[in-house]
Amino acid sequence: MSSWHRPLVAFAASMALLAALTAVGLVVDDRTVGGSPVWFKPFKFSVSFVAYSLSLAWMLSLLPRFRRTGRWAGNAVVAASVVEMVLITGQALRGRRSHFNNETPFDAALYTTMGVSVVILWAGALAVAVLLFRARLADRASAWAVRCGSVVALAGAAIGFLMARPTEEQLAAGVTDVVGAHAVGVPDGGPSMALTGWATTGGDLRVPHFFGMHALQALPLVLLVLAALAPRFARLADEQVRLRLVLIASAAYAGAFVLVTWQALRGQALLSPDAPTLTAAAVLALGTAAAVVAVLRTAPAGPPAPPSAEDARRTEVTA
Repeated sequence: MSSWHRPLVAFAASMALLAALTAVGLVVDDRTVGGSPVWFKPFKFSVSFVAYSLSLAWMLSLLPRFRRTGRWAGNAVVAASVVEMVLITGQALRGRRSHFNNETPFDAALYTTMGVSVVILWAGALAVAVLLFRARLADRASAWAVRCGSVVALAGAAIGFLMARPTEEQLAAGVTDVVGAHAVGVPDGGPSMALTGWATTGGDLRVPHFFGMHALQALPLVLLVLAALAPRFARLADEQVRLRLVLIASAAYAGAFVLVTWQALRGQALLSPDAPTLTAAAVLALGTAAAVVAVLRTAPAGPPAPPSAEDARRTEVTA
């Protein structure tokens, strides 16, 4: 970990500490904001930032070139994330809503500041994604796992901009204390899922937001699993096979992200899919399974044979 981006690692450590403190707050503080425990949002954000920051710090360590640019992009992500978490935690201490808060000029100014910090964070993550696409990483499967993960994560983060838009009801009412919402088709603060807090009676944009951002961990994890299974399954020992499976997993994850986004925008709860949603999910699952089977059936049954002496001589002459 010595080559990992140190500010991101330090920020992840601070978020782990904050997660522990806010977990205590959830137990000892019975205040609520918008129908949710006051410490629930800073707890969720801190846990999410631990995973996000460590993933980004690891990805930056993979860059063979443009390391200085990568450091600056990582620094921008850290700075924006610190501002975001300070304001979220500060509003929790005050017992006030952090997001969408337009109740007072001070609250509105804090929310505007959070909006600016999110734009900076997204721009920093975009810069990292561009660097990953330009970098020539030794292992192509690893390269595409982190590239695809970063792109889907950017799309997931961009869902936050949809949440910031005023709803039709808010536009009709004119000036309101709340501008923007997580839920679609139902008010925020209604019946919700345990642990996540996602709406159970309507759509919730936090579902695709969460699902997309954590592609940064999910897709590299797929590669790690394939590499771990390679010694036991000969077909996975082929780097080309692992690359194709990573690309299939990336396409499937991106498809699932689009699916849950479409579901949320139609005002449909995650656990209450209608027939079109189930049909799309089935098509995605069957297509993914068929692609995986096709790759494995055409894969060599064992590791590639070492080059013969004649092949080695030809290589030397060509070089």
